[in-house]
Amino acid sequence: MEGPEKNSEKEDTAVETWDLRLYVAGHTDKSAAALSNLKKICEEHLKGKYHIEVIDLVKNPQLAQGDQIFAVPTLVRKLPPPLKKIIGDLSNTVKVLVGLDLRPRN
Repeated sequence: MEGPEKNSEKEDTAVETWDLRLYVAGHTDKSAAALSNLKKICEEHLKGKYHIEVIDLVKNPQLAQGDQIFAVPTLVRKLPPPLKKIIGDLSNTVKVLVGLDLRPRN
């Protein structure tokens, strides 16, 4: 009986982990604001359940192609599926929550 419980716990952990990528272009005010806003939202709504990867397209422009990034800053939710994208500095918390499916649309 212990086997299924352990597997269930592992599955729950995998489902609860949010893999987020924030694409930015250098150290601009807009990029800094987007990262700050994202961290605040994650700490309030996903505490201990998220991973943020910041990708600077000035240093690695080839990485924009993989997630089809056409504007920055852009947030990409890789996990949980489905993939979601939000463009902008993430200052509108309600829109970010809706875009990430963290809050139902009203």
